Amino acid sequence: MSHREQYENKEIALIDILDTVLDKGVAIQGDIVISIAGIDLVYLDLRILVSAVETLIAEEKDPLTSKKLKEEMEALSHVTK
Repeated sequence: MSHREQYENKEIALIDILDTVLDKGVAIQGDIVISIAGIDLVYLDLRILVSAVETLIAEEKDPLTSKKLKEEMEALSHVTK
């Protein structure tokens, strides 16, 4: 059973999602452009990091190696498939 099937029709509380996000941390990057008649008026480059303080402190002591990064990316790709 894949991760997606495991959670597909299961009700998950918002507090559970928030707990997971704060425990693992989330980085979000995006661009917003507001334009009128093809003329760009406002450009926002957004970078947001959401994490618990304890998680950030623990990561400083145990930095993310390329091997750990690859494992994290593979785990994320399995969940999003």
